[in-house]
This record gives sequence, structure tokens and C-alpha cells, in this order.
Amino acid sequence: MKIKEMGDIGLTQGEIKVYSAILNIGSSSINIIHEKTGLERRAIYDIINKLIEKGLITYTLEKGKRTYQLAPPKRLQEEVDKRINKLKEFEKIIPKITEIYKTNKPKTNIEVFRGKESIKSVFEDMLNHKNVYSISGGWNIVREFPYYWPQYDKRRIKAKSIWHNLVRHEWKGKEQPTTKFVKFKFLPEEFSGNPIVILIYGNKVANVSWGEEYFVFVLESKAIAENYKKYFKYLWDKVAKE
Repeated sequence: MKIKEMGDIGLTQGEIKVYSAILNIGSSSINIIHEKTGLERRAIYDIINKLIEKGLITYTLEKGKRTYQLAPPKRLQEEVDKRINKLKEFEKIIPKITEIYKTNKPKTNIEVFRGKESIKSVFEDMLNHKNVYSISGGWNIVREFPYYWPQYDKRRIKAKSIWHNLVRHEWKGKEQPTTKFVKFKFLPEEFSGNPIVILIYGNKVANVSWGEEYFVFVLESKAIAENYKKYFKYLWDKVAKE
């Protein structure tokens, strides 16, 4: 048994190997630990001394030879508790960090995300907004993320996040993947082309590319988002059809 999770309490890979070897073998000599781990003997001595200092292993001396064994595992619990307490202390200052972040954040912020998985971060952010406006959508998320989509849609419905979709004409007459908290109209054929979708939510405008290269360009600006919402309303009222 190799306990890789011990890295979470600050142990190195070498320390994990030696600790795991002694755990599995029991009382062990340097030779046995060397055979089990494949580490150099000099490295093993250094690691053992560090584990002794941390209170995780002990040794017995008999006829001038040392054998090593684990200290009671309660020391591990102590290390875990120490880490938990440090994280709790850090958690207390996150609101202050957030406050400073908001104060210093520029009024117009631009972010670029690359890679298919990065698109999920935009959809997760959308859950924090009651109204989301989509231009030229084609339900790409359903096709690209077939396992992610069902649980995401459940969370969207629970959050009562309303999608206002200007859907590409190819979807006209087809069954919509979801209808709860969704309003949609269809754009004319002239609006079809490259699979670029515009998403407007809060003060953000996201341009999502579902093509050969997946990327998201997110612009955060209240003024620009408001203009895009006006553009959406014009298309919804004057161009799109039910």
C-alpha cells in the first residue's frame, strides 16, 4: 500500500515511499527498505531522519543495528488537523482578498480561455445569473459534453437561471434539449456560419468558439454588455421567428 495522499500533509515522494515500505513490511532494516523502495541508501538515511523528526517513524537499537517501525498513526491525524486549522485560518481572509480584488479590478476586463474544458468555466459562471442571452446557439454543449450537460441543466433549473436563446435555424422543427426556464426563437439562415456563439450574462459578454480550436473570449464591461443586450433585443423583436 502506497499512501500517495500523504503528499497533502507535506511529505515528499521519497518520504511516502519509505513510510509505505515500513507500513507494508513492518519492522525494517535499511537493507530491506532499500530493496523495497529502490532508493539510494544515502537518500534513505536522509529520509528516515526527516521522518523521525516529524514523529512518523521510530527505531530500536539492538547489537548496534537499527530497525525502523512506524510511530502510532495518531501523529498523522495531528498533521491532518494542523493542516485543516491552517486552511480554516486562510478561509477567514478570503472575504478580505475578494474585497481588495473587487476594488482593484478594472472596469473593463478581458480574459481568454483555451481548450474544450475551459468552456465549462463560462457555463459554471452563468449559473450565478438569473438571465442569460445567447445569440447563434446550436446546443453545442449538449453534443460536446453529453455527460456534463444533464447534471448541469438540473443545476441551472434549480438556480432558476433563465436562458433566452436565439437559436440557429438548423434547429427549427427539432426537439429542444431542455425547455424549463428556456425561451427561444430561431434566427434566419443568413445568421448561420462558423460555430461562434455569443453569450451575455450580467456584465459579461462571452464569445465561444466550438470549432476546430476551442476557445472563449470573455469581456467584462457593464456598458458593452448593455449594448449587446440591446442588440439581442433587436434581433429577438425584429428578426427572429418562433
